Amino acid sequence: MKIKKGDSVVVIAGDEKSSTPRRVIQVLDNGRKVLIQGVNQVWKHVRRGHAKSPQGGRLHLEMPIQSSNVMFYCESCNKPSRLGLRYSADGAKERFCRKCSTTAGTVSPSKKAHAKS
Repeated sequence: MKIKKGDSVVVIAGDEKSSTPRRVIQVLDNGRKVLIQGVNQVWKHVRRGHAKSPQGGRLHLEMPIQSSNVMFYCESCNKPSRLGLRYSADGAKERFCRKCSTTAGTVSPSKKAHAKS
């Protein structure tokens, strides 16, 4: 999965579909599901004596959504776009925006075998 914690994403399908970028809080289930700030919020009823809520009541939580329903939001071109993987000049694997070709962070450290000399 190319989407990581802290990325800006746009929800492109489902009840929470919108064009405003949101932050990824957590990536779950080997990248199949993502937890996004302010998306898919539910009420969870908790019994008394629970560690999070000793008096009981209702907790407001965000639930995960399918990662196929979100798209990476590129900060440089201000559009949702797909991510690609490539090797940089020093041999490090990096993510990049498919529209404007800017780097979105490294995935693995540099290796001699992939370095361009």
